[in-house]
Amino acid sequence: MVTTSEILSTLRMIDKQKLDVRTVTMGISLFGCASDSDERLCAKVYDRITHMAGRLVKVGEEIERDFGVPIVNKRISVTPAALISGGMKDPVRLAHALDNAAKQTGVNFIGGYSALVHKGMTRADQALIRSLPQALSETERLCGSVNIGSTKAGINMDAVRMMGQAVKQLAENTKDSGGFGCAKLVVFANAVEDNPFMAGAFHGPGEGDSAINVGVSGPGVVKSALEAVKGMPFDEVAETIKKTAFSITRVGQLVAMEAAQRLGVPFGIVDLSMAPTPAVGDSVAQILEEMGLEVCGTHGTTAALALLNDAVKKGGVMASSHVGGLSGAFIPVSEDIGMIRAAESGALTLDKLEAMTCVCSVGLDMIAVPGDTSAETISAIIADEAAIGMVNSKTVAVRLIPAPGRKVGDNVEFGGLFGRAPVIAVHPFSSKEFIARGGRIPAPLQSLKN
Repeated sequence: MVTTSEILSTLRMIDKQKLDVRTVTMGISLFGCASDSDERLCAKVYDRITHMAGRLVKVGEEIERDFGVPIVNKRISVTPAALISGGMKDPVRLAHALDNAAKQTGVNFIGGYSALVHKGMTRADQALIRSLPQALSETERLCGSVNIGSTKAGINMDAVRMMGQAVKQLAENTKDSGGFGCAKLVVFANAVEDNPFMAGAFHGPGEGDSAINVGVSGPGVVKSALEAVKGMPFDEVAETIKKTAFSITRVGQLVAMEAAQRLGVPFGIVDLSMAPTPAVGDSVAQILEEMGLEVCGTHGTTAALALLNDAVKKGGVMASSHVGGLSGAFIPVSEDIGMIRAAESGALTLDKLEAMTCVCSVGLDMIAVPGDTSAETISAIIADEAAIGMVNSKTVAVRLIPAPGRKVGDNVEFGGLFGRAPVIAVHPFSSKEFIARGGRIPAPLQSLKN
């Protein structure tokens, strides 16, 4: 039970340290919407979403008023679209139905224009992947994701090749906004089924009819707490982060329980993720720098991030019986003022970011690369990241933006929570023949745990 005194103790975090509930996400199963015609499928999907989530935004606003807790986004996640679109002639029609439902309910984003192809691809999977550039460039609130690998299955390199092409084409389709369409597309390995964060949220096939998943964040709170232990040993640093993460998670638990009760939907999970914003004082990079690094990206950064990620998880699991999603630390470059400054100074490179993803909760996130980066190079970056996830049995993701017409040293402005992205260099050497091989990279030996 979350007590009133616990909520009162968080008011300072909310008022002074930018604590917020980043998202209340309603997961909705669409399996019952399967139909023998495109028109009926789209109509059923629209009707189910608008019926189930019709009060989501209103309830979120009521909870904000009642408890004084900011809820930044209200979102919907649905069953991966490829699982219900098998008979469709044109899956883009489903994309528009999903986007229209999101607009009708008033949510910020809807996720689930997705495919799970870590071991193989059906015709529906292939059709959806090919449709991604059109679907995500023609819609406003729709987000998509594709899971191309897992520890159990290995890496589907045919899907990796297709995703490099899809990212490249999506950037071209949205070149007037700096390739912003790519910010709505995530490539996963070991994707989780209850992630409330966009752009990778979907309602997994192992989930029930519906669920309320809440994502809570508070980099500013953690940084402020660490200011009180400046110069202390790392044992004290870890303990401070754990205690702070506990308090943050309790706020998410309260909001999740209230939202579930008021909407008559089962409570799913609380995702405690240090998800930054471009605002000063709301930065994961600045947490790492508070530990003693001159700038994020210098030597010691990976160790500092590993400590942060672990301590956040330990604090979270003590505060809620249902911590899930991607709980830990996010490192999206364009959405973190400290990461932006580190990238602009040259301290944070693509290779260093890749090393950091070994110990964070997601992966290469919101990174702008030169617009002339080839589809094969994008695919190779995806494959590298997927290999980290596969071998280490962790979730990883790639959200790259090959910004059309931009070169290293330029910036791409996205605005809002998406911030701005300094264009980071990629290696100039070709991976074309590597990607052309196709097939599947086998699962590692540690997959055999039965």
